[in-house]
Amino acid sequence: METELSRELGIEHAIFGFTPFPAVAAAISRAGGFGVLGAVRYTDPQELARDLDRLDKLADGRPYGLDVVMPARKVEGVTEADVEAMIPDAHRGFVQELLARHGVPDLPEGEASGWRITGWMEEVARRQLDVAFEYPIKLLANALGSPPADVVERAHGQGVRVAALAGSAEHARRHAAAGIDIVVAQGYEAGGHTGEIGSMVLVPEVVEAVAPLPVLAAGGIGSGEQIAAGLALGAQGVWLGSLWLTTEEADLHSPALTRKLLAAGSGDTVRSRALTGKPARQLRTAWTDAWDDPAGPGTLPMPLQGLLVADAVSRIQKYEVGALLGTPVGQIVGRMTSERSVRAVVDDLTRGFERAVTRINRIAGRSAP
Repeated sequence: METELSRELGIEHAIFGFTPFPAVAAAISRAGGFGVLGAVRYTDPQELARDLDRLDKLADGRPYGLDVVMPARKVEGVTEADVEAMIPDAHRGFVQELLARHGVPDLPEGEASGWRITGWMEEVARRQLDVAFEYPIKLLANALGSPPADVVERAHGQGVRVAALAGSAEHARRHAAAGIDIVVAQGYEAGGHTGEIGSMVLVPEVVEAVAPLPVLAAGGIGSGEQIAAGLALGAQGVWLGSLWLTTEEADLHSPALTRKLLAAGSGDTVRSRALTGKPARQLRTAWTDAWDDPAGPGTLPMPLQGLLVADAVSRIQKYEVGALLGTPVGQIVGRMTSERSVRAVVDDLTRGFERAVTRINRIAGRSAP
């Protein structure tokens, strides 16, 4: 599965794997793909440095990258405390009532919430970058549009390519104008924050909009046959995230959540603002149903919603409260039916790709190369 982009980056397969787990990112790179570590959960730069040390060692000299979340523009002088103060008391009360209804215990005294999205705030992301640029990362991806111009310039000055996710051709054009090197065309089917356009329509639109920039296809891809389809639509690789959640190297810290993922079908996800305030595809649960219920208070805009629910999400995860327990995941969850190693997943993807190429060659009246 080589393309011009994969050859330029020195990887065997044009598979870019986004994951919050350093061991998974390293395993993707060792298997011939390109592992990308998600940094949004690292509010402490020392924790990021620790995990990048681990990733760098486990990658065994193979290339890898980092994914951050930072806006192209920010409001000056606004602190996390200022944002917290904007959260209405009625919304705080709704969260507490919902947790009480499902019998969710408090965190032990002195234990802080482990799930914060202050990584969405630019000052946190910049501290992450100060750490990351001390490591031999080959790609910096931004999940919230184009990063600020000075960040793009800094990355390019260190020989690091910059990628940005796009949910429409117009988004992609703005990325190209901002000097982005790679556009990730993420379709409606994807896990996490995603737009309204399906991958089959979006990918060729983005390819045409930003040519000759390379495009990665994302959203609803979990087989080699789907990778072949993405490349046939003009992409130079694929960006996979959900597929790695049930790998043996993943560290979800929740057997109950793993079981829910393995049992879920492609219709068991929903785009909801319940987690961050922006539409994000995730497992449908009693938590998402409550926030999407018109009788409720409705969600707050980003980043207020994420700060509001941070403690609640930590409590739900710690005590594995089944009815409320969920995670961002794409519609491809229906293919995630067993725990496998990253290597086994990549091997399965390459075999499926070969089957697809052979089938197309046969249809076209050509023998396989």
